[in-house]
Amino acid sequence: MAENTEDTKEESFNDNADVLTGQPCPMCRTNNLTLMEAQTDVPYFGAVFVFSMKCSNCGYKMADVEAEESRPACKYTFEVENEEDLKVRVVKSSQATVKIPRIATITPGPISDGYVSNVEGIINRVKDIVESQRDDEDPVIQKKAKNMLKKIQRVLWGREKITIQIDDPSGNSVIVSEKAVKK
Repeated sequence: MAENTEDTKEESFNDNADVLTGQPCPMCRTNNLTLMEAQTDVPYFGAVFVFSMKCSNCGYKMADVEAEESRPACKYTFEVENEEDLKVRVVKSSQATVKIPRIATITPGPISDGYVSNVEGIINRVKDIVESQRDDEDPVIQKKAKNMLKKIQRVLWGREKITIQIDDPSGNSVIVSEKAVKK
């Protein structure tokens, strides 16, 4: 399995982040919100700002990614064919839609996060969502979730191919690979 570098990348953001603590939380109204802003350089894309907020009282959180330079709307398609492809860097803004045909669609909305990750990180986020459906009361949903989890695991082992599509009207997303098709 590919090495998941998402946690390592997050730690490097925290090393050079501007952090503001004790801010009012928009949900619970206590002064337990921590705001973070960090800048990082994504090869072949440029500088991006990573913003996040998290409340230690109620657990509210929000994150986003924004390119330093204004960019036009973009759409990327990437074929995940092997374990090496799982390491490909991905920037996803909160305004982007991520589609993995026949598995899942992650749509933008008020609770949508932006992040810098890799293909494996996106697949694991989808896997977490599907795992929550495995315990549904409806046996049809349970069976569908179990089958999707098997497919996702085969992809993570490099035994099955999938396509990932990112469509971002803000232009703040990218799949950093020569194999990625930009439209």
